Amino acid sequence: MAQASALQLIEELFEALAERDVAAVGALFADDAVLVDPHYPQMEMRGRAAIDRGLAWGFGSMEQFGFTIVQAFESPDGDKAMIEVDTHHILKGGKALDFPQVFAVDASGGVIVGLRAYEPYGPGGLPGFFIGLPHLGERISHRVRSVRSA
Repeated sequence: MAQASALQLIEELFEALAERDVAAVGALFADDAVLVDPHYPQMEMRGRAAIDRGLAWGFGSMEQFGFTIVQAFESPDGDKAMIEVDTHHILKGGKALDFPQVFAVDASGGVIVGLRAYEPYGPGGLPGFFIGLPHLGERISHRVRSVRSA
């Protein structure tokens, strides 16, 4: 029987998350896998223990996970995939979260060895503040130029 490809594994992951099947989610990752997702308190999780702690936080924060695949691409050998999704989560307490995401998946031996999430917005916190300063300066400068030219 052929091993699951990266695309098959991410589809299984999305299904297990939607079903809130913690054991099934964990079983999809290699013992030394790396999961990078800026939504989690620890953005880079290395190894199953760190991934399991991150997933426990995710399951504790989320009432419902939801992913709709928009498009997907897989390498010819099936070891790598890129998946664009529309994400539809519901936080505990009922707040809906709807945003696009892209996942890069590396697979080997029928398990995920690397998973990285990309979102269409910059980082929060102090890094986001410093990254945003030039943008804020440009917006203020643009407004000042607009007022002076009026």
